[in-house]
This record gives sequence, C-alpha cells and structure tokens, in this order.
Amino acid sequence: MPAPSPRPIIVVAPDSFKGSLAAEAVAHAIADGIRSVLPDAEVRECPMADGGEGSLDAIMHQGGERIPLTVQGASGMPRTIVAGMTSDGTAIVESADIVGITDPIGMSVPVAARSSAGLGEALSQLMDRGAARCLIALGGTSTNDGGAGFLAALGVRMFDSAGRRVTPTLETLPDIVRVDVSGIDSRLARCEIVGMADVDNPLCGPRGATAVFGPQKGVETDSVTRHDAAIERFSALLETAFGHAHAASPGAGAAGGLGFAIRMLGGSLQSGAELVAEQIGLRAALFGADWLITGEGRSDTQTVGGKAPFAAAVCAHAAGVPPTLLSGAIDRSALALLGRHFAGCFAIADGPMSLESAIENAALLLHNAAAELTRLRFYTASSGRL
Repeated sequence: MPAPSPRPIIVVAPDSFKGSLAAEAVAHAIADGIRSVLPDAEVRECPMADGGEGSLDAIMHQGGERIPLTVQGASGMPRTIVAGMTSDGTAIVESADIVGITDPIGMSVPVAARSSAGLGEALSQLMDRGAARCLIALGGTSTNDGGAGFLAALGVRMFDSAGRRVTPTLETLPDIVRVDVSGIDSRLARCEIVGMADVDNPLCGPRGATAVFGPQKGVETDSVTRHDAAIERFSALLETAFGHAHAASPGAGAAGGLGFAIRMLGGSLQSGAELVAEQIGLRAALFGADWLITGEGRSDTQTVGGKAPFAAAVCAHAAGVPPTLLSGAIDRSALALLGRHFAGCFAIADGPMSLESAIENAALLLHNAAAELTRLRFYTASSGRL
C-alpha cells in the first residue's frame, strides 16, 4: 500500500440510511469518525442520492435556493412542497414530495383516482421562475396514470367520444378517444427536462409500470390487465398526437408512467445516482484524494444496478481512488459481487442488536466504524503509528 499523503484527502459520499439518517447526516457522522483518528485530514463531504427521496437535499448541499410551491397532491388536495434552484438555472423537484407513496392523504384515495397533475404544476411554476433545466426525481410515487395528469397540467387536452374534456386518472383513461397537444406550454421547448430514474421498465406489458409496480401502489391483481390495456391505448393516442413513440423505451414505466410522459415532452431519462454525482461535482471532489467511503442503509445485489454507492465507486475507480463500502447492513450472499467493485465492504453493527437499536444508534455506529476503518487504511506498519 502506498504511503499516505502528509494530509490525507478523504471523500465521503454516502446515500441516506432510509428510516434512520439523511445522507448529509450519514456523511457527517463518517467524517467525524475519520477526524477522530486523523484530525488533520481533509474530508470532503458529498452526500449522495439515487434519484428518489433525498435527491433534492444532495444537490442543494452544494448551494442554491429552496423554493416553496403549492400544488395538488395525488388525491387532488393542495400540498406545499419544496423544490430547488441552483445558480445556473437548474431546478430540482422530487415527485415523491408531491405524489409520494408515503403520503397518507394521497394513499387514502384509490390508485385509480390518483393524479400526477401536481408534478406538472410544479414544473410550470419552476418555469415561471426561469428554470432552463429541470431535474425530476422519479422514485417513490403513488400514481399509476401513465403520466396523463402531469401532461394535462402542462396543456395537453384529452377528450371523450362526446367531445367533452376529460380530467385524466387511471380510472378515466378508457374514456379518452382524442388527444390535443396544440395547447401545450410553449416554454417546454426552452426547458430541458431530465427524469432521474433507476429502472429500465417499459410503459406496458409484463415488465411495465402497472404489472411490476402497480400492486405496491394499490392496483388489485385482477385489475392489472385491464389498467395496463387502458394505459397502452392512451399511450398510442398520445404517440399519434405528438408524432413520436416512447412507450417501449427503457424507463418509460418509471413512476407509474411519468418516465414515458417526460420522454413524450422531449425530455430524457438518466440514472439518478449518476446525475446526482455529476451535479454535486463528485469527480472534482475525488481529484487528488486518497480514499472514498460510500454506503447506504442496506447493500445487496441491487447496489451494483445503479444505486448511489455504485455510482460513487465508478467515479472513484475512474479517479484512481480506492472505494470502501460502509453500510447499515450487507447481504452476505452479495459480498462476492460487491467485492469486485469496492476495496472492502463493511456493516456498521458492532455486535448482535435489534433493528430498532441499529436505527437509533446509527450515527454513533457510523462514527465508530469510520474511525476503525481509518486506522486500518492509514496505519503504517513499519512505524506502528498513523
């Protein structure tokens, strides 16, 4: 192992420990543990996220303005949420803050009656404030309307066979026979829209939004085929009206079809973790570094499928920096796979304990584990000291 620099540079880039600590708190606990052993170390804290909850905080950790917005939630009731705007005119909004699966009011309404319109309202208000680019975190949604509500809020009009305007929800999609995009918000042509997603599911079919994610949102098993068919029919109408097709594109099924709606507006879908890494300047933070510590609440085989720790490790390898994984828990069966990408994989539990105890003491456990890993990483065998 090469001798450490006189003042080691250590980058700390974890995701949140869901249900316990936000990513910023995780990074701070690890940094404190490092400094308890190496008080002179330069520790660069870069909290991460993977395109779900916490993405706003991760990006705004680098600076910017937090903007309160009032929009409708999945139930149609008004909600006050917080979006962000960076100095370069990039806006960031979390769909889970508007139509989140953890929102009891939104979840109290049947999934067939929920609408993604509030996300369209948020985008409109952010464009009012001059957003030239909008990053939309797509994780953790409760809606499954094919993105129809989102599009309607941005000027797409939908009509039934009698020519009456339809307010779109999963329940009313079968009533729609005509789609008119002539009234779409003209500002969308000047605003780059990027959906942050970590799934590659198409909109419809066995791997589509309804079949894969619908049941956890409340879609009954015997209704999956019917609702999937309604979304497929609606998407065909939409593709005809817009003149391009994206229902089969990877990621179209993200967030109940919001991925599809974003693509129809000319937007793109990108890995949430990779985009967060780009926005927070992780590659720049790794310049000249000796070590990276990353982690998440629980690591398993899905970690290498685009989660935040994996994205951080990819950046570290590109910079020639060894990455270490420090998570709340690690699936033993995934260790061989994880070991191909990380210079050591460690869980923070220091003995038998309940989940409740681990959650309650997560900051202390992170501090202690980071301290011991620092001793291991920078201990100089020849001198017997750090």
